[in-house]
Amino acid sequence: MSLIEKIIARAQANRQRIVLPEAEEERTLIAADKALADKLADIILIGNPVKVHALAKQHGLTHIDEATLIDPKNYERSEELAQLLCELRKSKGMTIEQARQLVKNPLYLGCMIIKTEGADGQISGALSTTGETLRPALQIIKCSPGITCVSGAMLLITDKPEYGENGVLVVGDVAVTPMPDADQLAQIAVCTAQTAKSVAGFDDPRVAMLSFSTKGSAKHEVVDKVVEATRLAKERCPELKVDGELQADAALVPSVGEKKAPGSAIAGHANVLVYPNLEVGNISYKLVQRLAGAIAIGPILQGIARPVNDLSRGCSVEDIYYLIAITACQAMDAK
Repeated sequence: MSLIEKIIARAQANRQRIVLPEAEEERTLIAADKALADKLADIILIGNPVKVHALAKQHGLTHIDEATLIDPKNYERSEELAQLLCELRKSKGMTIEQARQLVKNPLYLGCMIIKTEGADGQISGALSTTGETLRPALQIIKCSPGITCVSGAMLLITDKPEYGENGVLVVGDVAVTPMPDADQLAQIAVCTAQTAKSVAGFDDPRVAMLSFSTKGSAKHEVVDKVVEATRLAKERCPELKVDGELQADAALVPSVGEKKAPGSAIAGHANVLVYPNLEVGNISYKLVQRLAGAIAIGPILQGIARPVNDLSRGCSVEDIYYLIAITACQAMDAK
């Protein structure tokens, strides 16, 4: 069974309630229909019912009636949610009139439904920017306890079983925080290890904090940041298996790890890689994807108290379907 098949099976075995606030977008609706047909999740659609049903009819979708369909302009809980949103944001100066307008926004409405325990996760981005996806999540759901920065993990599936977890690696951050400081990098390490457990199903995440130096082979302030982040990650999560600073070959290749970092339990055996900054992370995963033919799945947003994930506006139906399964797996672990 492939990793994707395992993720789908886990989602089917413990169905979560996933909000799709862009229900009037055709790729989203087609993916929702497939998810419902496959019993992947319980789907909550937010959109104009007339438009949603017309689109479903146009594409011959036969399972959309199994979803919960919410009209954001005529929702019976709108006033209740507006009052709660106003209370949540009153320290930021929000008025009840502003809150009433915001709960008509599908992305805000979905996050409020999650906040009031009516759903377990949300996916958007087929129509919305990353900022539009993240803003309501951070304002309403907020970060997980002890976490102050959001990051994005990627699953890299390779044909090299000798590396990572039978050829699978979980890497981060590839999407959100451009230049993390040492504390933020430590948080990214903890969150990416958790994603490796909840989504990739790793029983034993082994985290390498990557750099251009291995164990003092080079001296520079950016190396010092990785060393400090490694210390903080161990302090923050004592049970976490993490080591750094390590070069990529020292992290992945046993013979190189043994030579460059003798005595390290992680060197040569890492299955989770934490990049020193977003520039490195984003460039490297795309190079591996394009030049080595790795399958890249994500980014998977992490650090939010309940999973809220972001699609590319160029996403496919398949991308949305897989992200529903991934979000469901994250939701199980977040409860």
